[in-house]
Amino acid sequence: MAGGVGSRFWPMSTHECPKQFIDVLGVGRSLLQLTYDRFKTIVPPENVWIVTNANYTELVEKQLPEVPKENVLSEPCRRNTAPCIAYVSWRIKKLNAKANIVVTPSDHIVTNPEEFRRIVVNCLQFTAETDAIVTLGIKPNRPETGYGYIQADLTTSSARNREIFRVDQFREKPNLETAERYIKQSNFFWNAGIFVWSVSTIVNAFRIYEPGIARIFERIIDQLGTASEQQIINEVYGECENISVDYAIMEKAEEIFVCPADFGWSDLGTWGSLLLQSKRDLYGNAAIGQNIHLYDTKNTIVHATEEKMVVVQGLDGYIVAEKDNVLLVCRMSEEQRIKQFSEES
Repeated sequence: MAGGVGSRFWPMSTHECPKQFIDVLGVGRSLLQLTYDRFKTIVPPENVWIVTNANYTELVEKQLPEVPKENVLSEPCRRNTAPCIAYVSWRIKKLNAKANIVVTPSDHIVTNPEEFRRIVVNCLQFTAETDAIVTLGIKPNRPETGYGYIQADLTTSSARNREIFRVDQFREKPNLETAERYIKQSNFFWNAGIFVWSVSTIVNAFRIYEPGIARIFERIIDQLGTASEQQIINEVYGECENISVDYAIMEKAEEIFVCPADFGWSDLGTWGSLLLQSKRDLYGNAAIGQNIHLYDTKNTIVHATEEKMVVVQGLDGYIVAEKDNVLLVCRMSEEQRIKQFSEES
């Protein structure tokens, strides 16, 4: 899923080039490319499907030339994750009714890709043998209020897989007091928004729990994969309910399982989260760029990959970022103001 339009990493990310298409980590690969890299040994390029906003189709094709162009699906408007997943599921179903699918956002990071691949392969084996829906639950290491949580029943694992358990309940993003209570218990996990299921399972789930969306794609299935696909999608996509897959399916379905995982995951929703995921010096600073010098500075992230030299002195808890002749210097505690900056620019 690569259709997000967020500009929370402004000035690096903008509405014209959201964070999934930029090299946030300074490693020479965008978040989208890093997501693709994680699946290289799991699926061949012809089995990779990307759903993105029509405005970003060329960006996707440029960054991932290995993926067939016909596998890049264009959304004419934003309708949240449920229609996005329904679109690609019916598209895949027409090609292979026995397909097994992993759905993942394109703008997350994983610091232990080997463990990620092991977990995904393990879940794919499980969903190939069952009618279950599996979500990955990330073991929390702090009382995070920015993520939803999954409450699991850890008393008994699945008979087919000892690493997979039933979901008791999905919990909304908590306040700090509630998050602190969650992490004291061993059965609460962050909801990473990564799902594994067979195509028949997810299509049937839409038919049961979101019949309106299902009817739209059943109606046009004969045109999917043909020269008229984009035209018909442009005509009907706006009819889909604007709803997340969590509300549409996950909180309603019965055969929902979670696989607890720990592979260094973050959804990189803020500069603060990027600081936590980056390599830091003894003073808690992260410097992403070739020639950055920090003096008397603490708990600060500097992202400057285009400048010849950057020197920062005397800051504590700041964001310093540059891109395309724009320089941002902002207190980490005031990060919510960045959206305002990006809109004004």
